[in-house]
Amino acid sequence: MNPFRWSFRTQFLCGFFACFALLAYALYLEHYGGLVPCPLCSFQRGAFVLLGLVFLIGGLHAPRGRAGRGTYGVLALLAAALGISIAGRHVWLQHLPADQVPACGPDLSFMMEAFPLADVLRKVFTGSGECARVDWTFLGLAMPAWSLICFAVLALWALHAGFRRRKVS
Repeated sequence: MNPFRWSFRTQFLCGFFACFALLAYALYLEHYGGLVPCPLCSFQRGAFVLLGLVFLIGGLHAPRGRAGRGTYGVLALLAAALGISIAGRHVWLQHLPADQVPACGPDLSFMMEAFPLADVLRKVFTGSGECARVDWTFLGLAMPAWSLICFAVLALWALHAGFRRRKVS
């Protein structure tokens, strides 16, 4: 069976299951592997949740028209672009020279309770030393780099599903 000829519904539900599997693995590493997520990791998880929701809603709705499929493709692309920007920032922080890494700040839960949301977002995206630390690698790439790759692949998957020509039957 050719995956590029799957229906829109099947492609979008596969995208949802991919996001679900990635989040499940992240939670497994947190709870059983002892890896505590930094603030940027938490935001990447949020972007995967958002992308997964777009995939799920699009897969369940499964519009027949090009406009409807394209709308879901664009929404998924926007969610993936958010994830790409967060993961890209995280990868950049991890590749800074040691003398340029920002100082560690408070954890995300404390900041959410103590500061307005705009200040929390500014602090998280400015980065902190804990976001620059590499605790896990696979094939020489840290988790943010793998997240970046996954967001890019899922963005391409959503665009393909949303905008490919379909045979009229």
